[in-house]
Amino acid sequence: MSSHAPDEVYEIATANRLLAADMFADLSPEQWRTPSLCAGWTVREVAAHLVPPEGGFTVGFLVKALVKYRFDLGRMVDETAKRDAEQPTEVLVEQLRSRADRRLDPPVTGALGPMTDTCIHLRDAARPLGLDVNPPPSSWRPALDFLVSEPASKGFVPRARLSGLRFETTDQEWSHGEGAVVRGSSEAVALVVAGRSAALRDVSGDGVDVLAGRLRR
Repeated sequence: MSSHAPDEVYEIATANRLLAADMFADLSPEQWRTPSLCAGWTVREVAAHLVPPEGGFTVGFLVKALVKYRFDLGRMVDETAKRDAEQPTEVLVEQLRSRADRRLDPPVTGALGPMTDTCIHLRDAARPLGLDVNPPPSSWRPALDFLVSEPASKGFVPRARLSGLRFETTDQEWSHGEGAVVRGSSEAVALVVAGRSAALRDVSGDGVDVLAGRLRR
């Protein structure tokens, strides 16, 4: 985690938001309604979620929001995305572009949490649309490091999902864990670690069946 300089993390998040904005700007109304890989969200909700809050993730903002939603973080994220998604598509795209460089550094996850969100959610929208809009492996590396870290276990990736498995990437030198192997591109490995079953077809190894069973549960 500490090997990734803050400026690097913020630059990746900015680049991903701009990449996503360009993709969303070219979508048809039907594509905006397409179910994403993020359960319960269409591409529209994913786009809305990717827009940084106007004032960022300050402690005051988070406390006020959590109190409003009775400290249910999942409900807060879901309802906020669905509310914001009611805006016109051109507004969502403009907001995503104009706020692309916001430096989000929330408690617990730090800057790596929101940055990883930009990687995962970009593909949540692009994969079901059959679009090859994807951050480069170098941008996935800090996301992978975050997903297998202790802070990520607090809401992102249950530790039991990774136990007894070794994850390896084929497009750069990165690995984590010991045990049965799950191997694939940085994008595919990050998505299955993050719980996206749709990416299981793009990984291989004797640990895939074990992981698939865990994701089904």
